[in-house]
Amino acid sequence: MELAGLIIQRIKEDGPLCFREFMEMCLYHPGTGYYTSEGNPIGGSGDFYTSANLTPAFGAMIGKQMEEMWLKLDEKAFTIVEYGAGTGLLCCDILKYLQHNERMYDGLQYYIIEKSPAMRAIEHANVNEKVCWVDSIKDIPAINGCILSNELVDNFAVHQVVMTDELMEIFVDYHDGFTEILQPADESLRNYFAELNIALPDGFRTEVNLQAIDWIQEAATALQRGYIMTIDYGYQSAELYKTCRSQGTLVCYHKHTVSDAIYANLGQQDITAHVNFSALTHWGARYGLTDCGFTDQCHFLLSLGFKKYLNEAIAHEQDMIRAVRKAAMLSHTLLIDMGSKFKVLIQEKGGCSRALSGLSLQEAF
Repeated sequence: MELAGLIIQRIKEDGPLCFREFMEMCLYHPGTGYYTSEGNPIGGSGDFYTSANLTPAFGAMIGKQMEEMWLKLDEKAFTIVEYGAGTGLLCCDILKYLQHNERMYDGLQYYIIEKSPAMRAIEHANVNEKVCWVDSIKDIPAINGCILSNELVDNFAVHQVVMTDELMEIFVDYHDGFTEILQPADESLRNYFAELNIALPDGFRTEVNLQAIDWIQEAATALQRGYIMTIDYGYQSAELYKTCRSQGTLVCYHKHTVSDAIYANLGQQDITAHVNFSALTHWGARYGLTDCGFTDQCHFLLSLGFKKYLNEAIAHEQDMIRAVRKAAMLSHTLLIDMGSKFKVLIQEKGGCSRALSGLSLQEAF
């Protein structure tokens, strides 16, 4: 049975689904969800690109930041944990950069936590012998190093709410087509906004990512000493809840086309919501994390010498004109286009130095 039929059947049997359950089925239902079915959604033949797809320089800059973290952790054995590694390209580029530092590389352990069987198979074909796969971060011994996520949190299934006379949650029903109904929001959703000191105006519709709270708690608990680096598109609360976003931030990606057609192409399109970085900061502090800084991808990459790295990479190209054009395209995409949309949050645990090169040009957000 196709995914749409499975969702309709569940609604008929159990009643309306809260939007989080609907989104969870769309993305992760075994065998028919977007991330659990066969095929690679990333790249030219897929539905979207990631920064790692465009150039190895992105992974090299992350590797450079991790090398500095290693230095600040007294040059001891370093563990990298990557959540949701996609095709494994970012992992490969990070490891390739770190190979020049033999002392760090010899003591390095790299773990990938991957929920998608299809993506795990692709990763196995692409990465080297340094990498181990685990089902949960709880399967990894005490972590001293860096926990990395790149475009992970935006793909957690979210609740949708709207403010009327009280906070209401959106549920998905089916009557000759998918429809939305409202039910009073439960305590966990009301507490989310109370914790962040957010009062939504009447008619404001938005998302609540409770799974992100569980994730930051899980990561913080597993980290003995070191850093958590979260790269994703999103905002802090002051920006996320502006009037211009009163209809929320949910979008779909299908064959490199962006839309708000949530109830179309079920299981065949990505569904994402912008990350609330203030929530990661707030609950991260509760679970023992301290913010090192928050910036956008543009300033993060520039701080680490992205342009110099690109120029050195093309210096030996035979077709210099073509190489320069490619470098200009990559600079525009990663620094201006994606560079302004994607944000970088780094948190630490264990009293690590918060003075990191990737945050040296951070803007005030």
